[in-house]
Amino acid sequence: MKKLLLLFAVATMAVSAQAQTVTESKTFDNFYVGINGGVATKATGHAWLKGLNPNAGLRIGRWFTPVFGLAVESNAYFSNKPYKSTGTVVRFLNSSLLGTVNFSNWFGGYKGEPRCFEVVGLYGLGWGHLFGTPEHLFDYYDFYNTYLPPSQKQIAHRNNLTSKAAIDLVFNLGEKKAWQFYVEPSITWGLNDAVYDGEYPMASLGHSTMQYNLNKAYVQLNAGFIYKFKNSNGTHNFTVAQLRNQAEIDALNAEINRLRGELAQKPKEIVKEVEVIKEVAGKDVVREVKVEDLVFVTFAQGKSELTADARKALAVIQPGKHVQIVGTASPEGNPELNQKLSQARADAVAQYLLTRGVAVDEATGKGVQGTTSNRLAVVYVK
Repeated sequence: MKKLLLLFAVATMAVSAQAQTVTESKTFDNFYVGINGGVATKATGHAWLKGLNPNAGLRIGRWFTPVFGLAVESNAYFSNKPYKSTGTVVRFLNSSLLGTVNFSNWFGGYKGEPRCFEVVGLYGLGWGHLFGTPEHLFDYYDFYNTYLPPSQKQIAHRNNLTSKAAIDLVFNLGEKKAWQFYVEPSITWGLNDAVYDGEYPMASLGHSTMQYNLNKAYVQLNAGFIYKFKNSNGTHNFTVAQLRNQAEIDALNAEINRLRGELAQKPKEIVKEVEVIKEVAGKDVVREVKVEDLVFVTFAQGKSELTADARKALAVIQPGKHVQIVGTASPEGNPELNQKLSQARADAVAQYLLTRGVAVDEATGKGVQGTTSNRLAVVYVK
């Protein structure tokens, strides 16, 4: 037991000055992919329920912070209603670059994991591509056959600039909240759709003044699923630092100075009464434990999985060595959960060392130790 107390004292000195580690967001962290589908209809000029246009789409995105992100989305529209037929299976394709804002995290703060329900806003610009012949060419088919030169009679494709605004009502699913289901009402404008030029409409999309005009927009109701890829921090979401106020920082600094003063009085040893080893002759020998006999392994908040840095730290322990492991947890959270978590951390280190041929004499979880306890496992190499 004295050995355990020694390990805790050294661990406190080594890590109490460090604030909670912020999980680094690396290049390929916080990406997601999703599919969606629903119905769209022209915003004005007809009854919405009589001209529903089914669509399906793909969305790929990344959150740069728990509040702000970007997404690329492309949706294909299969029906011609309320327009005339273009003679193609897919009538229209709209691809957009969207800025995303998590309003729940913006106004309510991010607590370390997503809420069960969140509200996300989307807005951006896109490119619309119309397949086949636009409906106004059918309306004025005789006119175009009569007056247009042959090279312009069969105009097959049209492009225009679009803009989309949407609200996603998001439900985070699963124990790890890696999945999302969302319902999305939205409106998409054709910013430079064809307009009437005198008596006749212009012959193509994309040649009029840029404007947000409700008469050149469609409303849409879609639903979709999103999968968030696993991050380098071992979770599918952001993890945040444990913030400390100035009073806590001052208290930690005072504790560091106190421990340094104690160590200054004992130049090369931490304690002598640590472990009694029986020799063959039966003579008791007191073995000294030094700082270099200890290996510190840190963990992410609420986690017991070994990181790449943790494995690197443990790699210095040679096969055949005997070790004793103590796991701890930080003060926040339920005491019972912290006890289980500290044991899980000790066990994770033990299992990894066993695979490397290291003899594990003891692996104990000690929960929270004092007010400066950290997310840590301490390995004593005998």
